[in-house]
Amino acid sequence: MLSIRMRRTGSKKRPFFRVVVSEARSKKEGEFIEVLGFYNPRTKPAVVEINKDRVTYWISKGARPSDSVRTLLSKHLTRDRGAVVAPATAEAAAPTA
Repeated sequence: MLSIRMRRTGSKKRPFFRVVVSEARSKKEGEFIEVLGFYNPRTKPAVVEINKDRVTYWISKGARPSDSVRTLLSKHLTRDRGAVVAPATAEAAAPTA
């Protein structure tokens, strides 16, 4: 089974994470299949750069995001510079006559 998880890089006390696709049984810092992006929590605000197309591709292939990656995606990628469109409500869809 594949998992989408964060791989820590960076030096001591300076965390920097890469979001990667890897086999679920491999070590946390072991080999991976593809780098999907990165997360730098040390900047204000935190920098998150993730390729959404590749994330959706891997999820469609059966990869499961870890809890931390799921939280990261929901917090940072849904606010993608106003690109998210609110779902249409029944009132907005009904014609006014």
